[in-house]
Amino acid sequence: QVQLVESGGGLVQPGGSLRLSCAASGSLFTINTMGWYRQAPGKQRELVASMTNGGFTHYADSVKGRFTISRDGAKNTVYLQMNSLNRDDTAVYYCNYWDVIQSDFWGRGTQVTVSS
Repeated sequence: QVQLVESGGGLVQPGGSLRLSCAASGSLFTINTMGWYRQAPGKQRELVASMTNGGFTHYADSVKGRFTISRDGAKNTVYLQMNSLNRDDTAVYYCNYWDVIQSDFWGRGTQVTVSS
């Protein structure tokens, strides 16, 4: 089992920045992918960014150039640096962990609201 705890969400003005953190604990496999998904009201959950243990990343087209995902292996933590935020980024952001044996685990989510 894997436990994921997100932090860093909140209210930010358009054009502002926010950094999300997700600390993982439990039975973590070395080979894994961690990432961030988001879900806005009335919309489907979508992948925002992900990163493998080896450092390969993937970003949704809508956030490329604005968001940066990173990982700290020693802390078992994944981060999402979000810059140039706009109202379309408003959503609940969920941390995700995946490995080939255990499949997916999810955090409880953290609210990001972009509003003036």
